Amino acid sequence: MKKRDLEIQLERVRKFNDPDPSLEQYPTPSVLATDILFLAYSEGDIFEKKVNDLGCGTGIFSIGAWLLGGNVEGFDISEKAISVAKENATAFNAGIPFTVCDIRDVARKADTVIMNPPFGSQNKHADRPFLDKAMECDSVYSIHMEKTLPFLEEYIKENGKEVVYRKRYKYHIPHTFSFHSRTGQDIDVVMVVIR
Repeated sequence: MKKRDLEIQLERVRKFNDPDPSLEQYPTPSVLATDILFLAYSEGDIFEKKVNDLGCGTGIFSIGAWLLGGNVEGFDISEKAISVAKENATAFNAGIPFTVCDIRDVARKADTVIMNPPFGSQNKHADRPFLDKAMECDSVYSIHMEKTLPFLEEYIKENGKEVVYRKRYKYHIPHTFSFHSRTGQDIDVVMVVIR
């Protein structure tokens, strides 16, 4: 599958119907998801690998990794998100199991984790349980606010891992919640690869 073909497919993934602001449920843009998935694929971290999508939301990373030949499972604490993720998987005829659970309770061991955890805007350090669980595997691809990169790298180092690659993106957050004052906002994020 070509990169552009994957992006076109991921544009079909339905977004949140009723997002929960406390969980920071923002849709991952398909162009960003495609770029990260293709990097992971080119590094040998998806095809025929066990891939966990932590905080999977409506399943964009899960479906993308499945389309690229991964053995994928998605996990999220939100029943509403998992319901939409299952509908999305059905639309793609994708046999992806999705489980409602706290990330700390994920028992499935994986080769690779791909995730877009909460940025910690609503709950400080909300991304730490995701990082802790993700770092139990060999390769992690994770999105974070760029301004947190120094703290992020230090936290990862303290846990015996290393950021081996980083890439910056503009992440568009549409006007989603009543407390949003603008029609949308672009924020600076960084995707890190942890090994």
